[in-house]
Amino acid sequence: VINYGESDRSFQFAAVKSSSPDGVRWAPRLNNIKRKEAMIDEVVYATQGINTIALLFQEAHADEGGGRLDRCFPRVHGVPTGPNHAREIIKPRGQSHFPVDRAGPNGAPSPLTLFVPTSLLAASVPNMRASIIPNILALAAVGTATAIPAASPVELAPRAENAALCPKYDGQSYTDSMGAEYDVTCYRINDGSVLGVTGDPTTLGQCMEACDQQSGCVAGLFHMGVNQCYLMADLGTSSWNRDYNLAVKKDAGSGDIGVTFSERKVTSFGQTVKIVGSIDALGNWDTGSAVSLDAAGYTSNNPVWSGKVNIAPGTTFQYKYIVVEGDGSVTWEADPNHSYTVPETASNNQVSKSDVWQTTGNSASSTFASTVTNVVSATSTHSETPTATCTNAPNSRDCWYGGYDVETDFDNQFPTTGRTVKYDWTISNISMSVDGYQRWVLAVEGQYPGPVLEANWGDNVEVTIRNDMPNNGTSIHWHGVRQLNNNGQDGVPGLTECPIAPGQAHTYKFQVTQYGSSWYHSHFSSQYGDGVVGPIIFHGPATANYDIELGALPVTDWYYGGVMYHASIAEHTNGLPPSADNALINGSMTSIYGGQYSRSTLTAGKRHRVRLMNVATDNHFVLSLDGHQMEVIASDFVPIEPFNTTNLFLGIGQRYDVIIHADQAPGSYWFRAEAQDSAGCGSNYNNGNIRSIFSYEGHEGETPISTGHDYSQRCTDETGLRPHWNSFVPEGRAGAEFTELTTSQLQAQENDGSITIYWRINGSRLQANWEVPTLEYVRTGNTSYPENSNVISLPESGKWTYWVIQEVA
Repeated sequence: VINYGESDRSFQFAAVKSSSPDGVRWAPRLNNIKRKEAMIDEVVYATQGINTIALLFQEAHADEGGGRLDRCFPRVHGVPTGPNHAREIIKPRGQSHFPVDRAGPNGAPSPLTLFVPTSLLAASVPNMRASIIPNILALAAVGTATAIPAASPVELAPRAENAALCPKYDGQSYTDSMGAEYDVTCYRINDGSVLGVTGDPTTLGQCMEACDQQSGCVAGLFHMGVNQCYLMADLGTSSWNRDYNLAVKKDAGSGDIGVTFSERKVTSFGQTVKIVGSIDALGNWDTGSAVSLDAAGYTSNNPVWSGKVNIAPGTTFQYKYIVVEGDGSVTWEADPNHSYTVPETASNNQVSKSDVWQTTGNSASSTFASTVTNVVSATSTHSETPTATCTNAPNSRDCWYGGYDVETDFDNQFPTTGRTVKYDWTISNISMSVDGYQRWVLAVEGQYPGPVLEANWGDNVEVTIRNDMPNNGTSIHWHGVRQLNNNGQDGVPGLTECPIAPGQAHTYKFQVTQYGSSWYHSHFSSQYGDGVVGPIIFHGPATANYDIELGALPVTDWYYGGVMYHASIAEHTNGLPPSADNALINGSMTSIYGGQYSRSTLTAGKRHRVRLMNVATDNHFVLSLDGHQMEVIASDFVPIEPFNTTNLFLGIGQRYDVIIHADQAPGSYWFRAEAQDSAGCGSNYNNGNIRSIFSYEGHEGETPISTGHDYSQRCTDETGLRPHWNSFVPEGRAGAEFTELTTSQLQAQENDGSITIYWRINGSRLQANWEVPTLEYVRTGNTSYPENSNVISLPESGKWTYWVIQEVA
């Protein structure tokens, strides 16, 4: 099994070696594919005579001879079989791991094309079973499957959006709308350094205009189909690629000297080395604008990363190298900063600068340097100014990058990374037994809870939701996410959108302006209680330090009959809501039918961040870990002043980020979720047995014998929470000036004797017109809202309005 990628670039492939004596038994499979940023460039199958199926990345598309594997892989055709065969063709020769930026220019995504030799589709392999054909086509689900002769290249017609320039201007000059002259080369990709990426242009011509407006841009590389424009800082080697068009400015970079930076740094799978410094060309100490280095020459004996940057002669600057992890976190090399002055002249306008990764042991100081220029300062209620080399690490979690840190009030300021994290999820009806009891579940990507939506503060997020449920519409609401000037992406049918109909899809797009923990869920009826739910993690700074990220730990109630079934009964019953049959912690639990506990592992002496969230339908919970305190650092999306507690009350939808210190005797401990039934906010038949297990390393198989903390059941929120930074609003007016909205709960007896419960505000029940959502009125400028819609119009925009919500019964 070969794993490629990071938390936001995750692919898993399987290569199956035949043990059948009568020939090759083909059984390729592709598991757990998550289409986000990185995509497969090409998948190549070995033909009969090689008893291993290999799934390979290839840097260039097919050319004469059926593929240019020689650029980074040995050719598969004719390679002898043997025990090392699969391993040898999976990675580039001489390299200990696969560089993450092979998929496109400097790690940029490149679309999938699956080339399937016609010999496979013709079943020329004697023992190829019929099931292989759908398996092959399943691999092409996220791309384009093309059956071609194994040794022939694919020729495609030009994309419509670039037909005006390519191939018409291929090899010619073109002057864009801003008067800049470019040399156009069609169907070429270039491996030069990238200044930034924008998704605004939809044509090569618009990509040129974006380059005109970007300081230091020498060329625009346009990725067709996905409409992404790469603004190039310098030019490298160009090669044929049907999905890219290149436009190079006339006299681009004239007078600059190409400085090739080489850094010796041993890296692990999924890591990337970049360079960042005190000048524009190196990102002005902003790690989000750092220049990616290439690992083309990386070997176990010479772990070198290199890249070329065009810089004006005589420029003096400082710089450092960083390692970027798959989750976007950054590790800086230690002090001191490197310093360099570009010579006034150089042979062929090229110079090189070689360095070795600095550690604390060989640096002048154990603290980060602060002698830098162009530092971006965060505007907040604190006067502290972060240093440019302050980076998020176990002992500096208050840091982030680019001058942003935990002091930044993200209601006023937030970074823009230029990175887009993409997900493609399908919601379907499946049968699951999460606690041993088999029932139908409305599942996202076939799992409960659904996949984690993970991004960094300042990223753009695109999530495509495909509705494969035969009888349900759906939507996805991003709970607590501030859709600033982007209300149409909030995911509420009847209010911001129409439901996604069965067989249809919809893509949500928004920028991550906050950081912390939350959850996404369907806003279609009570659907989320039956499975359409999943965690959200937006990485950012924190108000306390920690060593290990354990991720989300969602808790929910669970109903064997289904939430929609119970909701329909509750609407017509004069009584309390039904008791839940069970509860789940991180999607699993035990019951009389079987099941298992969710397990988490603690490392002795380390600090572990856990993101607690209540995603239930009717149960409120108090959460605790036997024998341990929890250091609470965030409430919902708000960083708070840390405090310690042994138990936390979580109402429905609430989240708390906590740090668990593994400072107790190594062993296994119960993590408990208690429904607050005696206090009146939820009832659960399995209450008292809703648990998961936290085990120290080396004790993972043990069953806990620990005892819980004492507490009193309650239905009240935590008190004394203090935001880390103050957000002040203007002083309110006297209460007499408030407009009161009447509310009522009515019970009506129907003709068949049943009772229907109605909730009303100002005498009107909830109106959810799926065909004409409320936002459609705003979009079309129609202010003739239906009277029973209860639209409340505010007198002025940009003004604070106070709402007092009070329980009076």
